[in-house]
Amino acid sequence: MAVLKVIELLANSNKSWEDAAQNAIAHASKTIRKIRSVNVQNMSLSVGDDGKVKDYRLNLKVTFEVDG
Repeated sequence: MAVLKVIELLANSNKSWEDAAQNAIAHASKTIRKIRSVNVQNMSLSVGDDGKVKDYRLNLKVTFEVDG
C-alpha cells in the first residue's frame, strides 16, 4: 500500500499557463520524488496598465508518494 501526500503550489509565468505548470513541477521535482499527479485548481492572469496579459497564474495540487 502506498501513502500519498497532497501539497498546494502557486506558479506563474509571463509566457503561458502551460509554462507556469512546467515551472512548478520542475521546481518541485528538485526536492520531491515520486510525483504522481497534478490537479489544476485555479487559473488566473494579471493584466498590465497597457491592457495586455502580464502574468499567467496557477494554483496546483500536487500528489506524491511518501517514502516509507
